[in-house]
This record gives sequence, C-alpha cells and structure tokens, in this order.
Amino acid sequence: MNNYSYIALIPLLPLASFVLLGLFGKKYFKSFSGIIGCTVLLISTVLALYTAYNYFLVDGKVNGVYQSLVPVKYSWLNFSPSLSIDMGIILDPISVMMLVVVTFVSLMVHIFSLDYMKGEERFGTYYSFLSLFTFSMLGLVIASNIFQVYIFWELVGVSSYLLIGFYYDRPSAVAASKKAFIVTRFADLGFLIGILILGFQAQTLDLTTLIQRLTDVHSSQLLAIASTSFLGISLLTWALTLVFIGGAGKSAMFPLHIWLPDAMEGPTPVSALIHAATMVVAGVYLVARLFPIFHINEASLHIVTWVGAVSAFLAAVIACTQTDIKRVLAYSTMSQIGYMMFALGVSGYGGENGAGYTASMFHLFTHAFFKSLLFLCAGAVIHIVHSNEMKDMGGLRKFMPITNIAFLVACLATAGIPPFAGFFSKEEILMAAWQNSAVIYYIGLITSGITAFYMFRLYFSIFWNKTVDSQLTIHNSHGEGTFSMKLPLIILAIGTVIVGFIPFSNFISSDGRGFAGEMHFTFSIVPVGLAIIGILIAYSLYFKQTASPQKLATAFGGLYKTAYRKFYIDEIYLFITKKIIFNLVGRPAAWIDKNIVDGTMNGIAWTTGKISVLIKGIQAGRVQIYSMYFFGGIIILVILFLYLWK
Repeated sequence: MNNYSYIALIPLLPLASFVLLGLFGKKYFKSFSGIIGCTVLLISTVLALYTAYNYFLVDGKVNGVYQSLVPVKYSWLNFSPSLSIDMGIILDPISVMMLVVVTFVSLMVHIFSLDYMKGEERFGTYYSFLSLFTFSMLGLVIASNIFQVYIFWELVGVSSYLLIGFYYDRPSAVAASKKAFIVTRFADLGFLIGILILGFQAQTLDLTTLIQRLTDVHSSQLLAIASTSFLGISLLTWALTLVFIGGAGKSAMFPLHIWLPDAMEGPTPVSALIHAATMVVAGVYLVARLFPIFHINEASLHIVTWVGAVSAFLAAVIACTQTDIKRVLAYSTMSQIGYMMFALGVSGYGGENGAGYTASMFHLFTHAFFKSLLFLCAGAVIHIVHSNEMKDMGGLRKFMPITNIAFLVACLATAGIPPFAGFFSKEEILMAAWQNSAVIYYIGLITSGITAFYMFRLYFSIFWNKTVDSQLTIHNSHGEGTFSMKLPLIILAIGTVIVGFIPFSNFISSDGRGFAGEMHFTFSIVPVGLAIIGILIAYSLYFKQTASPQKLATAFGGLYKTAYRKFYIDEIYLFITKKIIFNLVGRPAAWIDKNIVDGTMNGIAWTTGKISVLIKGIQAGRVQIYSMYFFGGIIILVILFLYLWK
C-alpha cells in the first residue's frame, strides 16, 4: 500500500503561502503574489488528484471495501489515557473527494482572480486570505479528531470574516463580515457543546473510534448516551442536534441563513470559493462524516431532513424575486445545500439503502463545478457592467460569448437538464426521497421547477432581454476579459458537462462498499418536464424586455413583497435582538451593572475614604500625640484589669 504521508503537503502548502504572502506579499511580492498563490494551489491540486487516483483506483479498496486510513497522526493534548486531542489525517472516500473539490475549485478561483483583482492595493493580502481559507477547509476535511475538526471549523469562520470584509472601507462589507461571524458563532456554540457531549460519553475524540463506539449495539458507551435523557430527550439526540446546529449555521440552513446574502459584499471570486468548495458545504460534510451515528438516531435525522427541505424551498422562492445577481446565486446555493441535507436525512445505511447519502455527496461534487462557474461568470459580468443589478444588464451575449455559453451550461446543470452534471445528482436525490418520503419528494420536485425558473430568469435578464446596451459599449474597452479569467470558465464548463457521467456510487457510499447505481430515465420525465416548464415561463417573461414581470409581481401583491423581503426573517431577528433582548435583558442588566454592581463598589470606596479621613489623624507624625495614645491605652488597661476583670 502507498505511503500517503505526503498528503500533509496538500494543506501545508496553502498555509505556507498564507504566511509568506501575509508577511511579505504587500511589500516585496506585490503583483507577483498571485503567481505564488496559483503555483502553490496547482501543486496541492496535483497532489490531491494523485491521492484520489491512488486511493480509488489502486489500493484504497481491500476486500471490496474502501478503507479508512490514518497515514499521519500525532498526539497534541492528552487529558487521560483514552481521551486526547490528536492532529492527524483521515483518508476515506469522502475526505479524498473533498480534497479534490476544495483544491480544484480554489485553483480556479486563484487563476480567475489574477486579473479580476489586478490593481487592488491589497492584492497580496487577498491571496494570503485565499490561501488561509483553502488551508482551513483542507484541514477540516482530513481531520481525524472531532476537536481537530472544530479547530479548523473556526479557522474557516475567521477566513470568511477576513474575505467578506476585504473591502473594509465599505460599511456594508464590514457589517456583512460581522453578521456572518456572529451568526455562525452562535451556531458553533451548539457544535462545541455537541462535541463535548459526544466526546465525554464515548470517552474519545478520535473520529473513527467515536463512530465505532456510538454505533456498536453492544457498546457500553452507546447504551449510556442513549439511555441518559434531559427533558425527556436522549442525550444522543441532544448531542447530534447540537452538532447539526453548527452545520446548519455554516451551511446557511433556515433559520441561520441570514448571513449568506450579505456575504456577497466580498469580492466575487470569494463568493465562488465560499459557495462551491469551502464554508457552505462544511455543514453537509459534517453530517456526512458523522452519518453512521445520525443514522441510528431517527429524531436527529428527521431534523436534518426537514431543515434541508424547508431551506431548499424557501431559498428557491426568495431567489425568484431578487434583482442582485449575486444574491440570486446565494439563495440558489442555500437551496442546493438544502437538497444535500434532506438527501442525507432520507438515506438509509449501506449499499443501495444508502442511496440518499451517495446522492448527497454526488450533488456536493457536481454543485462545486456549476456553482463556482456561475459565480465566476457573474464576476466577469460585473467586471464589465460595474453593477450587480439585473436592470443594468441585458444583451451581453454579443459582448461575452464565452461567458454566455458557460453561464448557460451552468444554468442547465442547476435546473437539472440532461446531460449536464446537475441532472444526474439531483435525480438521484429525488429518487432517494421518493423511496423514503413522498412529502419530501414533492417538496424537492416543486423546488426543482422553481429552480429552473429563477436560473433562466437570471440568464435571460443578463444575456438577452435588451437588444442594445449603450452603457456597455462605454465600459467594454477591455473586452470580455483576459485569458486568466476565461480559462477557469472553460475548464469548469467542461467539468459541468462531463462529471455527471462518473459512476459515483462505485466510489462513494455510506459503508464504503460501493454499489452499481442505476439511472431511471422514466422517473426523470416528471422532474425534467417540470424544469422545462420553468424555463419556458422564464423565457416568456424575460427573453425580451416587457412589462409582464412587473404586472406579475403586482398580481401576486403581498406574497411577492414578502418573498422579496426574504419573508422578513432579518426583521424578526432585529426585533428579537433590539426590542426584546436589548430592551428586556440588556437594559436591565446595564442598570444593575451601573447602579448595583458599580454602586456597591463605589459605596465601599466612599466609605473607605470617609473612614480614612476620620482616622488619619492617628498617624499624624507628632510624637506627643503618640505618647498620649500610649499612656491612655495603659490607663484603660489598668482600669480594665483592676475593676472590670472578674
């Protein structure tokens, strides 16, 4: 078997790039920072692909089962002989798949950014932050210890904060970065508590051992955590639900999704990285990593299912009303992540029973290609139009033929139209839902139709709609973009066309055994037909500039306004925080702090001061006064002993 210890270089190279560019990029490397960042990511990507080849095609499978390997491991903090925080690398099908996804998409973003971010004063800083983001996610997906996962989980949060707020001179960017950081911190508190419960009950933080102990029906640890309850709910359900809260925060699931659209304030290539390969898919990866434990706990798996389904539908409806192209794509991401979540929720375990698990990971894989392509295309559009709003776009196919074709390919994949990648993975998700829950299937089916509508609403509004755009002619002095901006679009578009044909179920399954997946084309008639109807509706409304969309919005009235205002969820949060927490908790707490806590301390200080004024004469430095006190004391003692002491 291969010695996989070289895998440590895959995350360590971006870490080295972060340190080098962070310390010296702005002063010494300047525009050369991008070349350094791209070169490092290219090496990491090649190593990741080499690892995938060796693992999946050479020696990762033993006796028909893909093995879980730990090629690198060292103990960091020891709490007891059985409980420690280790730093290690776990190698199994989903970690190897994620290595390829993260490095490849990050490489495309690095290359695209060479000219997209050219001329930025903090060009070197930007590439150092990208390297940190990539290192954090790579560290997360190969972590062999659940607390190690949490460490890199928090680094992903820090990285997103730095990149979302990259334009720190913009108040909106600063507010967005703080919002993302704060919302995910609340979710991560749940994750941390869940980790502590699982680790304490299993008496280990090692992922492989933890999963083994909490899934073995003869295990004393499983018996203890399942039989212990709090408020009538088993401790295992509490722990897994709290862990999922952390995942829901990172993956922007309802109701912790409010940070996602605001995160569009960062540079557009960053959005591609966040939405396709790093932060937003971390929650799905976390549930998949602990899926054997989730599977034995029906209650927590139901929560995953319904949160995913509601998030998918809600985000799709909101996306139909947004006019900022990056926000449309942001809600599209939330919807697609919802698909991945409810696919995990309806999945069984082992072989074809675990088809939902395989479909979820397959959709994560294909989504990385077409969603990063969508965001990079959006970046190319914004680079020319200098606006995020659809009303400022139209007719761009004439000026941006490559971007037009790439965006169309990505839209077809997102809509689930064959033979593009999204069709294969989404159909497997719907099939898994159909076999396990009719209600979830119909929610997913309706959502797929809505998805096709809003994606082609976006496509027609950008590349068709208007026939002439005089403003574009003014801005279009540098053409569609440079080679470094076009190359990633071409590569990702090709990937979006071909990756759906990978026999994914042969490599990724819930139990590591793999199975021969089947494509039921008769089952696909309804989802594809519904997607085509959605595209045709979008065509009739947005292919040419008409008054029909406005009339339709007016006809829907309050429903349209509610969806446009994102169901007022942000307003609800503001009401709870400002009106309830600040007024009913914050202000009373501030009054108690000022008047009781500070008042008590100030009162003690005032009393001490007064007493000191009264007694300071005792130590005036005059000998005659000290003598008087001395003889007075002797007289009092004599009287005490002679007359009062009995």
